Amino acid sequence: RAWLIKKGTTAWEAAGAIHSDIQKGFIRAEIIGCADFLEAAGQTQAKQAGKMHLEQKDYIMQDGDIVNFRFNK
Repeated sequence: RAWLIKKGTTAWEAAGAIHSDIQKGFIRAEIIGCADFLEAAGQTQAKQAGKMHLEQKDYIMQDGDIVNFRFNK
């Protein structure tokens, strides 16, 4: 699913746009760029190709970022 966020939104704020519990328990964000995702033909292949990077709360989300939030309840 896709959520719209404003330009300049941090990863921590983007987590809150999805659910406040994800924002409260935020650990890190696993980021894959859209172009890398399409080039690798999937999330698993992009991870294996080293296209995924872990980011902290202050990462500024980019247009087309595909993100998996690591969080603790």
